[in-house]
Amino acid sequence: MLVTINISGLRFETQLKTLARYPNTLLGDPTKRMRFYDPVRNEFYFDRNRPSFDAILHFYQSGGRLRRPINVPVEIFMDEIKFYEIGDDVINRFREDEGLLKEDERPVPANELKRQIWLLFEHPDSSGPARMIAIVSVMIILISIAIFCIETLPEFREDNRVFNNHLAPNGTTAGKRSSTFTDPFFLLETICVVWFSFELFVRFLACPSKPAFFKDIMNVIDIVAILPYFITLGLDLSEVQSNSQQTTSLAILRVIRLVRVFRIFKLSRHSKGLQILGQTLRASMRELGLLIFFLLIGIILFSSAVYFAEVDDPESSFTSIPDAFWW
Repeated sequence: MLVTINISGLRFETQLKTLARYPNTLLGDPTKRMRFYDPVRNEFYFDRNRPSFDAILHFYQSGGRLRRPINVPVEIFMDEIKFYEIGDDVINRFREDEGLLKEDERPVPANELKRQIWLLFEHPDSSGPARMIAIVSVMIILISIAIFCIETLPEFREDNRVFNNHLAPNGTTAGKRSSTFTDPFFLLETICVVWFSFELFVRFLACPSKPAFFKDIMNVIDIVAILPYFITLGLDLSEVQSNSQQTTSLAILRVIRLVRVFRIFKLSRHSKGLQILGQTLRASMRELGLLIFFLLIGIILFSSAVYFAEVDDPESSFTSIPDAFWW
């Protein structure tokens, strides 16, 4: 049995059994679609976006394939598929294909004071003061990242200078390490860590669920971002008490300081663009894997070619195929 669907003056025809494939949708449920039935013209009339309905009808006809028309904005198409009640699973798949953020529920604490604090620190778009706190947090994150980069400049590096100059010929320490606590970089780092710790502590106290708080990857990053400071501080304090094993401490410090680079991921908490980029990369993992696979094929082919081309040259830099990978 044919059924006629009028979308803002443009008529579509399809089989009734085609719509019945998805009985929980607006068009598939006889009771729901009867609200839009016009008995005079014997058709269903919808005052909706016409280009979008091509994809909606194709969803029924193709058995569940939903593709947004190029000439329809994402926001409009989302409104259309929600209106036609296509289903949450289909909507979530569509959002992943488009690289959109999943609309998760945003639980808030039941206590009024905790709710206000939680919104203030966790949801920058909830109020003006929340946006101001987010701006301050972003500025401190940028300052922290800048310190992490600048202190590695040759004129500011003191690891080798301190540890080499303070060692006597017999291998014992000739003098104490210059005070870390008067270093401008240390003072700025302390200010940044105090803010990060305060922010993390307040959000932990006000969070609606403590287990969910520790399961959130962003909170784990926040914890990892401040741990190097306290470990470094502990090592420095222990060196004040005893100057033994400073070389080992230096090696440990270098590894710990590397962890500070994770602070750059804290910016994604305050940037929708970075969150969308992360979702897009997650949705494109299969394609990225194929890209890396084809790159590896090219690397192996060309490195093999250059190796065998110069295998008889004693001055060749390509002593093996793995050595030629970089080429």
